Amino acid sequence: MTTSPTSAAPPTSAPTGDRPPLRLELHAGAKGSTDGTWWPRSRDLPTEAADLLDHFPESAGRINRLLFSRPDWDNATEDGHSLHRVIARRGPVKIGSFPSDDTHLMILSMASGQRLRLDVVPSDVDEAEGERRMRASAEGTDLG
Repeated sequence: MTTSPTSAAPPTSAPTGDRPPLRLELHAGAKGSTDGTWWPRSRDLPTEAADLLDHFPESAGRINRLLFSRPDWDNATEDGHSLHRVIARRGPVKIGSFPSDDTHLMILSMASGQRLRLDVVPSDVDEAEGERRMRASAEGTDLG
């Protein structure tokens, strides 16, 4: 399933290499406590965060920093310490984490000063469940 943001034009850059398009849903208006939903394809934080940074819709703004929930990722630490940056095609971007929460959120600090809150759908959910959660997000209903 590929979704495009509902509040912005589709991403202008194509996926890198064999990467399929982002599974991202941005809300057109306030729909609950989040601004959208992202369904990454793996639990590899550096790879998925770089993909999000490089293919986030330009019309939605430029991401300056990411804050993530550690339990969503297998490699959120490096040498026992939280990752502090991710390398994207556009260059390094600072990242940080919520040390012990399990909120399944990614908070994007935008160049405009705005903060966007994305629900993170676990990458390992089956296709039907992932699609259901993306639809629920688009409709502004609970993902649970």
